[in-house]
Amino acid sequence: MNGTSFQSDIRYWLRQGNTVNYLLFWNIVVFLGINILRLIAFLTKQPASFIWTYDQLAMHVPLSAFILKPWGLITYMFTHVEIFHVLFNMINLYWFGNLFRDFLGNKRVLPLYLLGGIAGGLLYLLSSSLFPGYVGTTMVGASAAIMCILVAAATLMPNYEIGLMFLGSVKLKWLALALVVLGLISIPNGNIGGLISHIGGSLLGFFYIRILQAGTDLCKPLMWVFDAGTRRENRQITRKFKPKKSPLKIVKKADDNSQSRLDQLLDKINEKGYQSLSAEEKAWLDKVSKEN
Repeated sequence: MNGTSFQSDIRYWLRQGNTVNYLLFWNIVVFLGINILRLIAFLTKQPASFIWTYDQLAMHVPLSAFILKPWGLITYMFTHVEIFHVLFNMINLYWFGNLFRDFLGNKRVLPLYLLGGIAGGLLYLLSSSLFPGYVGTTMVGASAAIMCILVAAATLMPNYEIGLMFLGSVKLKWLALALVVLGLISIPNGNIGGLISHIGGSLLGFFYIRILQAGTDLCKPLMWVFDAGTRRENRQITRKFKPKKSPLKIVKKADDNSQSRLDQLLDKINEKGYQSLSAEEKAWLDKVSKEN
């Protein structure tokens, strides 16, 4: 595979508009970048560049250290150093991120990822004050953000079954519960801060779905912010292109109308999830799929 083909594959992968793909991409890019610096540090015996970069990306505690680098609350959830850490997290992000996306839409993936990571980071910061000496001074990894998405998916569809090697089909609620319990009982083994951050992400994921079911979407403010660029671009296009009125009346064929409606519903599913469709829209989509 040559470099051009590889770049084309990456562009195609990202052009699908799947936010999970973008999260995977940036986590992997940061992992590769920091480990290239780590390799250079090992070969040259000059670790300054690696240490500085890690120091800028990691989340620092206690509070006195955190306020000097507050951006770590965001950057830490895109940063990994160890290969098995990033591998395990990216596999879970791919599986459960896409599952969450299928049911609640693409636009909620990044906001919930960020909210879960922030919740985990803040609980880690709090634990450093409550349990001084037991919690490390820095933290990296997407685990809290991914646990948030996993628990959110399990709370939304607890009886959804997934196939696991050696275990067969397992309901999502039992998988999520097992991971949370394993994290709790593993606290005495070390990495207390990281495991506490998992709990923060898990709690956010659970309460996000419960609050969403009550009618309030905690992701909505971030969704509005992220949509600002799209709204601005659409306004520019509207101002730039003003179609002239045609003296000819064009009568659309029934097939054209059906295709247009199908495209609209597929876009709606992509953005907001299948559950956002009305009963009439679901029935129409089912009818069209059987005809085709």
